[in-house]
Amino acid sequence: MSAFPPGFFDRQDPSPDPGFYAPPRLVTHIDDRAIAAVGALYTELGVDGQVLDLMSSWISHFAAPPQHLTVLGMNERELAMNPMAAERVRHDLNADPTLAFPDDSFDDVVCCVSVDYLTRPVEVFAEVARVLRPGGRFVTTFSNRCFPTKAISGWLANDEAGRGRIVEAYFEQSGAFQPAVIDVRLAPGAGGDPLYTVWAERS
Repeated sequence: MSAFPPGFFDRQDPSPDPGFYAPPRLVTHIDDRAIAAVGALYTELGVDGQVLDLMSSWISHFAAPPQHLTVLGMNERELAMNPMAAERVRHDLNADPTLAFPDDSFDDVVCCVSVDYLTRPVEVFAEVARVLRPGGRFVTTFSNRCFPTKAISGWLANDEAGRGRIVEAYFEQSGAFQPAVIDVRLAPGAGGDPLYTVWAERS
């Protein structure tokens, strides 16, 4: 995907995100089987040490907490309730894709079922690379559920395979990562939420 067409990052609800995310949503956005698959993926990849959970909430789907987990999200109450978090940052990446961390701050960065809401993803991915240490991974996961009024139009217009290629393009266009790995962790039609991952190592 060499370029994104006009309107790709438009949304049905273009209003500022803080209003939409103001009410706490203390729910999970994928089922238990998919949550377990996210945790298994993190364990398999060895995601640990200083970790940033991007676009986070009241729960981070690790099988065991990383050594030091920083959670960044939109709702202060949700972040405050996250039991794995050692540090909490409230920040709207669509308003400002800059991450307020020094270069080389994290061993790994994760983003679970939220990449579809980014309106400036290439800028965010470049920032993630900046705050990753050499060899660090950015691990994104997604399913087939979302808030459709806040997901970008290009995401809604594609199937799951197309969405994997969209995230792969974010990695490529940031110019800061090795070739991405795209994997189906839980296939659709297998009795629960599907789960996909696209991840890459910082160049």
